[in-house]
Amino acid sequence: MAQSLVLYSVKERVATITLNRPEKKNALNPDVVEQLTSAFNRAAEDEEVKVIILNASGSAFSAGADLSYLQQIRENSYEENLADSERLKQLFTTIYYLPKVVIAQVEGHAIAGGCGLATVCDITFAVPEAQFGYTEVKLGFVPAIVSCFLLAKTNETIAKRLLLSGSLFPAEEALQLGLITYVTNKENIGLKVREFALSLCSETSANSLMVTKQLIGQTNNPSLEKRLAMAVSINARARDSEDFKKGITAFLNKEKIEW
Repeated sequence: MAQSLVLYSVKERVATITLNRPEKKNALNPDVVEQLTSAFNRAAEDEEVKVIILNASGSAFSAGADLSYLQQIRENSYEENLADSERLKQLFTTIYYLPKVVIAQVEGHAIAGGCGLATVCDITFAVPEAQFGYTEVKLGFVPAIVSCFLLAKTNETIAKRLLLSGSLFPAEEALQLGLITYVTNKENIGLKVREFALSLCSETSANSLMVTKQLIGQTNNPSLEKRLAMAVSINARARDSEDFKKGITAFLNKEKIEW
């Protein structure tokens, strides 16, 4: 039997959803996106669950798209890339609109789509060694979908710096920019995340958590759905560009990309 790409467990009203591709640095592909979306929907409907933790096996939180996935989308038609972009949007909006609090536990690098995952969670803990980065522009991608969520957390000036440079930045800088919530050393992060989750379970109303999360999302980002629809279309069009094909081909061939 094939190993599950996403693990799901529940203990003391806390669901833990674990990315489980350590050998691939928990890189995203359509199967991972589908299994993650299903796991979050399962947690949303699980009456035994009040809070959710998203973590990852191995040394990386998520390194973005994997090589075989990049090969696939390079050959996709516009319609196929539109559907693929819609699935990624669905994962992010599932987390963003989920009626339960989602806590990310980032113990390794969170790059591109992996950084997007950390961005859409409600609370994010990270170890000091973790590196973040919206690196899409370096490969000819466009960080279209994640930009909608990033702009809700920060301002246009910071978003432009992060998205246009594609540079990596450390957890401490992510904390200063308001992109994550806590920086905690590796020895204690599991305990700290668990303590935080259990405190929400024991000290807060589930209905109040749900309504407060909805309130923040709806008042801070009222035009999100309209912006996401545009982002999905832009994402698919960008994948049809010559720059995208050039960047992906060079990356897959392990060649330096000459822009």
